[in-house]
Amino acid sequence: MSFRKIDIDAYDEDVLLEGELCEPDPRDPAQVLSDAKEKQAAVRSTLAKGDIPGALGIALDSTPYGPNVEEAKNLTLQTVVSILNSTKSSEISNVVKALSQDSQDTLMKYLYKGMGMPGWGDVSGSVLLGWHEKLTEVAGTGCIVRVMTDRRTA
Repeated sequence: MSFRKIDIDAYDEDVLLEGELCEPDPRDPAQVLSDAKEKQAAVRSTLAKGDIPGALGIALDSTPYGPNVEEAKNLTLQTVVSILNSTKSSEISNVVKALSQDSQDTLMKYLYKGMGMPGWGDVSGSVLLGWHEKLTEVAGTGCIVRVMTDRRTA
């Protein structure tokens, strides 16, 4: 038996499981996905009216978190990135200022998630970095610290 194939976490009493990091989303995974699809439709109609802060507020309200809701998380990420891509760079600061602190933190989570997705950096990397810059200017570095220490990942 090769030592590289041994699961040492099976022998460690202090191993931390993903389910122990944070409470799972109290909603049923099917309900979470349904809510994400409804939000996506609401965001599209709000974007059609030209209300970018309103669309971003809808997308960042009660976002999915925890295990077993990956499809809803990805759908929400796509929704947020579509809003970010449709925003002019001159409007970003005003949009960010219109968000609450919690929404700013959630937006930062989605920016980092988008940057970490394979292939997404090629498509919208400059947009995500532009939003990150403006969000950090408005919310400060405390926003980054809160996102890095929050266990509920986007």
